[in-house]
Amino acid sequence: MAQRTDPAPGTRYDPLMCWRSLVAYLMFAVAMGSPQSFAATKPQTVCTITVNSADEKDMFRRHLPAAKYRFVELVEPGRPDWLASACREQVSCDTLIISGHYDGGNEFFSDQLEAREFLPVAELERVSCSDSCPGLFSQLKEVYLFGCNTLNPSPQSSATVEVVRSLVREGRSPQQTERHLQASSAAHGESSLERMRQIFKDVPVIYGFSSVAPLGPVAASALGRYFAATGAREIGEGRANSRLLGYFAPFSLAMARGMTDDDPHAGVRRDMCRFADDRLSDANKLGFIHELLQRPTADAWMYIDRIQRQATALADPARRTPEVARVLDEIAHDTAARARLLGQASRVEQAAVRTRVLNVARDLGWLSEDERWAELALMLADLQARKVVGTDEVNLACTLNQDHDLEGAFNRRVVPGSPENDAAHTAMRACLGSTEAHLRMLDAMVSSNEADVQVARTYLRHRPLTDTTELRRVAEGIAGMPASEAQVHALEALGRHYLSDRDILDRLVRLFSETSSWSVQAAIAGILVRADRASIASQQLLATLQGQRRPSPPGDNMIDALVHRLQSP
Repeated sequence: MAQRTDPAPGTRYDPLMCWRSLVAYLMFAVAMGSPQSFAATKPQTVCTITVNSADEKDMFRRHLPAAKYRFVELVEPGRPDWLASACREQVSCDTLIISGHYDGGNEFFSDQLEAREFLPVAELERVSCSDSCPGLFSQLKEVYLFGCNTLNPSPQSSATVEVVRSLVREGRSPQQTERHLQASSAAHGESSLERMRQIFKDVPVIYGFSSVAPLGPVAASALGRYFAATGAREIGEGRANSRLLGYFAPFSLAMARGMTDDDPHAGVRRDMCRFADDRLSDANKLGFIHELLQRPTADAWMYIDRIQRQATALADPARRTPEVARVLDEIAHDTAARARLLGQASRVEQAAVRTRVLNVARDLGWLSEDERWAELALMLADLQARKVVGTDEVNLACTLNQDHDLEGAFNRRVVPGSPENDAAHTAMRACLGSTEAHLRMLDAMVSSNEADVQVARTYLRHRPLTDTTELRRVAEGIAGMPASEAQVHALEALGRHYLSDRDILDRLVRLFSETSSWSVQAAIAGILVRADRASIASQQLLATLQGQRRPSPPGDNMIDALVHRLQSP
């Protein structure tokens, strides 16, 4: 580095020389770029949250130049507080990519049974609303949500049905009820679309799917074609990208803008933040719940899911603090609010909603644990006695018994051929610990009746098979089914298990060669693309895929994704 020297004594100041030097410097600056141009060359930070496949992230990384885009994976395997860790490290995202299955309201998750990482939507709300993490999402220009229904405009909460019933009971006309429901659903963020708009406030562009999203490899293939045609120039600009929508046209890719302070429903986002903001004390949040329970019945119902999550999350140490204990005592002694809530619960037809209300009543001190279980037992008995039940009731029974507290309850045989002995009733008994019903679910998985297969699929989502003998039995049974939608659904249910057994994988490859259905082949490819790669003879499988595939509709599918994966190093 050259040493700075002062002018020699007696040197004359020459203004013309100084002016020429200044002009030369400015011309150099213009040629090289202004200070703003230098700032603009700073790499953008692309944050990724990968709880399922990394296919989408890898495709972005492959095509976005490292000089302009810096990738930061926020998920830290084995660490439950990874999002909070990113906040502490002051990560600031320009673009966010979330890859994971989406359950329509509560979390992004993986379809791999051994995966432990997931992303609660409530955690996104906390980051969005809390000053404890001001930088993570505050600079976002674009968000990509690779999950089913992430921008679905339809109300997702089953509580909205009970809102309709409560309004009708209050004497509203059907037309008034419909208008109120539509306005309330939009205002309260009851759709995934509105909830994401609330979370990603002020973000210029949010991409997601209004219905079923493509699996990771298929989405990556569409991204690859987009990048090959247009390059990376439109990524991270914060402007609507119609070209990207075009490449995902078969998959219902949608686009939205984050909510702003001028949005007509901005006040409801403030309500959401009163649940999510970690600067607010537990006592403050409980006080807000008490306030909500004073509102008209229909408005309170719109918040029942949030009320349950907040009340259930309140740990015992917090409950014993003077401030929280005082608010809980005020709620417990609010007999009018208790009567309204439990009176509504007694008329609720949807068992899942009724369960949430009973949980809220327990957590707010209006029911003891024994009283709650007595109510649940009566409800389960009523469900079992119904002539018609479906997957909603199966989901409920399995969820209520997820800790096996009800193991053996209602474990009774019923008359063969009776309405109470169909697949759905049997699945409910299996959820409650019946071994006989569990074995019948294995038979339902390979039934020619598509409805029975769907019921078994629902059951196995809660009670996945861990016994290799049972898995082999189911795989062999599925392979023997006639080519049909039932066989496709059965394969998809089998694919939720992590398969490494060579006998099962070989049988599926043989089925790929034997079937006449491209849909069945695509379902098999969906299993193999997630299976243990070391258990698959890649070259032999590749030859089978290329030589035996059936004609399929235009566009990529899981077979193309599997071929691409096997050809990759």
